[in-house]
Amino acid sequence: MAENNPEPTATDVESNYTTSANDPKNMREVTQYVQSLLQTMQDKFQSMSDQIINRIDEMGTRVDELEKNITDLMTQAGVENEK
Repeated sequence: MAENNPEPTATDVESNYTTSANDPKNMREVTQYVQSLLQTMQDKFQSMSDQIINRIDEMGTRVDELEKNITDLMTQAGVENEK
């Protein structure tokens, strides 16, 4: 039998941005509230973008090193590099 839960559960997004203390009371507060939300989203997006770019750069460096190591092994084995 399912339990009745009288308290609504909030998602992470809702709990971060919706509380009775943060409820806007007028148009100016609504504008500030929306600007704050947008700034937070932009900051998080920028952080994630930076992390992705750094990981792609690291992967590129690792691929370059791998290609060099393979070429060195082929040279040591006496295999011609055919491109």
